Amino acid sequence: MTASSAVVLAAGEGKRLRPLTRHRPKPMLPAGTRPVLEYVLDALVDAGVEKIVLVVGYRGDRIRDHFGSAYRGVSVSYVEQDKQLGSGHALLSARDSVGDIFLVVNGDQIIESEMVAAVRSAFERDRSIATLAVIERGDISEYGAVLMDGTQVREIVEPATTDHRLLNAGVYAFDGRIFDAIEATPSVTGELSLTDSLSRVVATEASIRGVRTNGLWVDATYPWDLLDVSKELLVRGQISESRRDERVWVADTARVHDAAVLQPPVVIGPDCDVHPGAVIGPYVSLGQGTRVGSNAVVQHSVLDSDNRIGANATLVDCVTGQGVHLGPGCTIPSGATDVYVNGTIFEDQQLGALLADRVQVGGNASFAPGTLVGTGARIEPGVSVTGTVEERETVVN
Repeated sequence: MTASSAVVLAAGEGKRLRPLTRHRPKPMLPAGTRPVLEYVLDALVDAGVEKIVLVVGYRGDRIRDHFGSAYRGVSVSYVEQDKQLGSGHALLSARDSVGDIFLVVNGDQIIESEMVAAVRSAFERDRSIATLAVIERGDISEYGAVLMDGTQVREIVEPATTDHRLLNAGVYAFDGRIFDAIEATPSVTGELSLTDSLSRVVATEASIRGVRTNGLWVDATYPWDLLDVSKELLVRGQISESRRDERVWVADTARVHDAAVLQPPVVIGPDCDVHPGAVIGPYVSLGQGTRVGSNAVVQHSVLDSDNRIGANATLVDCVTGQGVHLGPGCTIPSGATDVYVNGTIFEDQQLGALLADRVQVGGNASFAPGTLVGTGARIEPGVSVTGTVEERETVVN
């Protein structure tokens, strides 16, 4: 029997990516010129999955509206997780939507179809209660680690330490026994974790297999990580737009003036408009409908859809949400700095600025490295901005 259906866990809020996730879930954040979740569904479809069940919760309407009832000809259905009570609880909510064997993937981490296929093949060969993908990485301290004896999972460790090297990639194959294991798992601080259930299974000496893979696996934990995600996709050529030149991708509906300069690697999304003298790249992703004015410079940045970048503006190591408007002559330089996110200070991060959805910035404003600007904020012309600007706040001289 083949695991032909897949559950995608896409209900999380992504608090550590605020303010970008103020009005949309983490799986809908930009990776290159597309949402992260599109890459996840591509991997499933390319691996031959015939039915996709999306578990949605926080801002789930953004996912429903984007994907509808089918993706690339594959049926898509939805299960609502009303409260974010952990990954185990999310999977349990999909119990009535899957058969005896099925795949499970995280909806906020980019993977490749080869990883999905490898897990499914190993699961069908061994028929253990669970099989999971394992990747070797240098630093996995933000994730869960897997300790193995051959192909046998010996222990799952969360959080990992700097001594661990094998990362749990969040790609699984299960049979129905996993639901009983989840139900038998005590919740911790109000959440029911899937990995806690897997740890309990390992402790009972039931068989869980690990499959070592070397495929693409990228994740954004914090806002500046989106820069690395986009860079990884550009370096690997995992871009859906038309290739115009070596490591230069331009959508068929985009307009790039002959006097503009595209420095590879760079991707220009659909309906973008790049004016004369503008310099875009390297390592830049322009989202759909973004306009870059004359002589503006954008480098090492991820700009989401419908941005407006004024003439002579300069952006380096910048991340923007949707509908951001920057007036002419604005400057966002890069620099290693401390960034304050969700109550925690992160030292020595390389970030120009992060501007959330619908930020409006007047001409000749400037931003200190590491500045975070909340949704709907307004920056008056000529203002120098530093630190954190709250949602809908107006900053004047």
